[in-house]
Amino acid sequence: MGRNGCTARWPCIMSAITHKSEEQKAAEGEVESLRQEGGPFVVAAEETRMPMVFMDAKGAGKPIIFANDSFLKLTGYARDELLGQRFNFLLAPDAEPGTLAGVEAAFQPSCEDSLEVPTRRKNGNAFWAALFISPVRDDSGDIVEHFASFIDLTRHKEEQAQSRMLIDELNHRVKNTLTTVQSIVAQALRNGSNPEVVREAIESRLFALSRSHDLLTRENWEGAGLRDVVDAAMKPFGVANGRSERFVVTGENVRFPPKAALALGIAFHELATNAVKYGAFSGDTGCIRIAWTIEPASAGDRLSLRWSEENGPPVTPPSQKGFGSRVIERGLGFELGGTARLDYRTDGLVCTISIPAPSGAGHE
Repeated sequence: MGRNGCTARWPCIMSAITHKSEEQKAAEGEVESLRQEGGPFVVAAEETRMPMVFMDAKGAGKPIIFANDSFLKLTGYARDELLGQRFNFLLAPDAEPGTLAGVEAAFQPSCEDSLEVPTRRKNGNAFWAALFISPVRDDSGDIVEHFASFIDLTRHKEEQAQSRMLIDELNHRVKNTLTTVQSIVAQALRNGSNPEVVREAIESRLFALSRSHDLLTRENWEGAGLRDVVDAAMKPFGVANGRSERFVVTGENVRFPPKAALALGIAFHELATNAVKYGAFSGDTGCIRIAWTIEPASAGDRLSLRWSEENGPPVTPPSQKGFGSRVIERGLGFELGGTARLDYRTDGLVCTISIPAPSGAGHE
């Protein structure tokens, strides 16, 4: 039996379902009787996992005459709570006029498009659904009902929101990275006239930035441990290839957010570069010690870090501050709200850094 065959009796149901609960129950009995007679269209609508409702095409406001179990499960309503209700009852109370106009247009026979609508559950919660409305005709070709199918878009909308958040975060990171790169290039050009020296200065700092990015990527950009930041910054300077015994780190692996991890990574790179060129790592006997502690303060806990170089060549203060000094002293203050001080002692450089400790000062 085709669609028109099974719908021929549906008009008999319509007039008895819109006012009283007893009439609604009678209408349900009619639907059950129709289903038992084997109408495949009705049976399919009942059994499908696609949430569906049928509406009277002639009644005011397109009253609901049938809702399948999938729709009841989706919205939490009982069937008798829906029978006789106008179709717009299914929409969220704050649906915009444009949405209501779109729903009205979707009932036109010429409309073949789906519509995204805010739909209400019985508990009052709203969710987005893709709505498809199709006409049902009798043997004469007249539209006697409409049936609407719904697709829950909740997960889709959540994924869209997540994608937008990730894109915004990516844009933010890219802008910050480009700003850092711009500063690296500008300072390198300002401090050197030899193209080879400028190239080396730019490349080494970009590689340092890249290593910090790699570390954060492995951590899903949720932050990084301070010991890991130190290890990543020092690895290119041979810590793992002959200098490990000359490099001592003391402190818990306090986790910092990405912004702080990047700033600290660049600062450690500058300190290590200076140590290789002029300080403890420029000879065969020098060593570097890095230690930090969390210290309570009235304005919030602070992390105090000390970089100290020993047994290297005698140290003299530079005649002028270079890019590395500015990155450490000004950069950490600007980026992290901290302070940094470079003390060029005769027996070795000492750098002391004080920055706000991350919330909870958690460690691995």
